[in-house]
Amino acid sequence: MAAHIVVLGAGYAGVVAAKMIAKDPSTRVTLVNAADRFAERVRMHQVAVGQRVRERSIAELLAGAPVEFVVDRVVSIDPDRHEVGLTDGAPIPYDTLVYALGSSADEDAVPGAAQHAYPLAGRDDATRLRAKLDEGGCVTVVGGGLTGIEAASELAESRPELKVRLVTGGALGAALSERGRQHLRRVFARLGVEVQEQARVAEVRADGVQLSDGRHLPADTVVWTTGFRVPDVARTAGFAVDEHGRMVVDRTLRSVSHPDVYAIGDAAAAQRQDGQELRMACATGLPAAAHVARTVTDRLAGRTPRTLRFRYVNQCISLGRRDALVQYVRADDSPRELVLTGRFAALYKEFIVRGALAAQRHPALVKLTPRGSESA
Repeated sequence: MAAHIVVLGAGYAGVVAAKMIAKDPSTRVTLVNAADRFAERVRMHQVAVGQRVRERSIAELLAGAPVEFVVDRVVSIDPDRHEVGLTDGAPIPYDTLVYALGSSADEDAVPGAAQHAYPLAGRDDATRLRAKLDEGGCVTVVGGGLTGIEAASELAESRPELKVRLVTGGALGAALSERGRQHLRRVFARLGVEVQEQARVAEVRADGVQLSDGRHLPADTVVWTTGFRVPDVARTAGFAVDEHGRMVVDRTLRSVSHPDVYAIGDAAAAQRQDGQELRMACATGLPAAAHVARTVTDRLAGRTPRTLRFRYVNQCISLGRRDALVQYVRADDSPRELVLTGRFAALYKEFIVRGALAAQRHPALVKLTPRGSESA
């Protein structure tokens, strides 16, 4: 009898893992996701400013692969009964489980964020923000990570009638090289983005943000791009998780507490071979999906799976539609001085984004993406 593999979550990592596992004729694969549309999260800042970003159905991306697709929300996992509980449907039994439920914005990080701020984690978030932007005025983006930088750049370029401010708890572009930081500052100056560095938000209010030093920054719209949270499903089910609720996995991406369960993507606490934690990104999720697919099929065939060996290559940051920053990094993700900027970098970033989507249809492309690499 074919082994029943259930994959939870149809994000960048989940779709690839399901399709690659399904290539093994000894498996029967079920993919479960709360929505029937694929969320191209790396383009949500484009959706927010009104650019046309085509929606794809997950059924379209599965494109005839032998994967049963179930649209329902996962509410529980019973590891003793080997069952996944759903909101509407009957429980789904599994022989092997791949946990890829992803992450969302942490709107409970400070008081008022859930009530007054606008996250950018999904299309619904971006659509809601787009409607709010039509009111005009000042927009404050909270968070100096890649999402915040991309959002502030896109807003300032596409909606020049808005006053755009970025608030970051550290230095702008702290993870970049000196050349990268210089380019980022030049672009922000050209676009007119105000930057508040070393500024921590203590509260979000209807009329702006209150900083921990007592200052109030007025804003008509607050965009929340800092912090994350993962579903509490793994913790509630009794799996070993870290302080954020991400499933703790070994070097093959298998749960350290439940050997018939694997985790990939944002909801997994995975590490490089040197013990460094892998950051939450497509650059991590896609290679991890390919690796876990091989690991699952190897174990089913009685082969000893290889461990994950992973290195980073670059970070790609869009700065509007006509500029970008490609920061080359060492294997551990620390920055080199080498960067690409300008129009060529923008084209490169667009190539990477399109490649991440193309990999959903053709998972073999994962080995060709230059954002990160995985080998065993």
